[in-house]
Amino acid sequence: MSSQRFLAFGLRFYVVIFFIYLFLPLIIMAAATFNDSRFPTVTPWDGTTLRWFGELAADRGMWQALRNSLIVAAGVLVVAVPIGIATALFLNTVTSRAKPFLYALILSPLLTPGVIIGISTLIFWRQFGVSGGIFLTVLGQATFIAAYVMLMVTARLQRFDRTMERAALDLGASQWQMFRRILLPYLKPALYSAAVIAFLQSFENYNTTLFVVGYDTTLTVYIASKVRTGLTPAVNALGLILILVTIAFAAIYELKRRREAARAVQGV
Repeated sequence: MSSQRFLAFGLRFYVVIFFIYLFLPLIIMAAATFNDSRFPTVTPWDGTTLRWFGELAADRGMWQALRNSLIVAAGVLVVAVPIGIATALFLNTVTSRAKPFLYALILSPLLTPGVIIGISTLIFWRQFGVSGGIFLTVLGQATFIAAYVMLMVTARLQRFDRTMERAALDLGASQWQMFRRILLPYLKPALYSAAVIAFLQSFENYNTTLFVVGYDTTLTVYIASKVRTGLTPAVNALGLILILVTIAFAAIYELKRRREAARAVQGV
């Protein structure tokens, strides 16, 4: 076997192992949803059942926690995305020696443990009479999720042709018109990706949320409490539903993208 064939075989083997490592836990979790065992497991198999979907439908606490998670994620989008965009635009215009320092300062929340962010957010806002809850959870999460948005928008801005901006201004466009008609359409792919990442980062966050959520409960905090008190396959049922919803959205997006690409080719 030649070195090239051996390398190709090794890469294929690595890809197969990687996907097995990635998807096998999800497959096991989905299979445990249909096991009649009161514990989320596939061994031993006590029989096939659908009763855990009924248990999930009757679990009001879990649905309330899911609703809170969605509210928090939506709030984080409203706060983090504009901050991330503004920060990226600001860094894109800075040319002084302070730019590396500012860049590191803005990224510092990503390197800070979520526990520290949660505790510091709670202590700071308590001085102003703001106790834990959904509002404080949004603020705590947005402090580091905005940095993800900034990174994605900055990466897109690095490929932006600044001559288009100067041409628009020379032709009499205002700064707002230039941003709305030239820069914003160019940034749309990065904004969509940043919004999805921000939503998912907020939805799955636990470390920061645990300290700022107060008497409210998000889905991650609720599931963690269930682990201590007794977890049932109803959680697996919710996970399976979320996976199917994600796959459905991804399939719909891919179909729309292919149709738009086909129309663009036909138009040409």
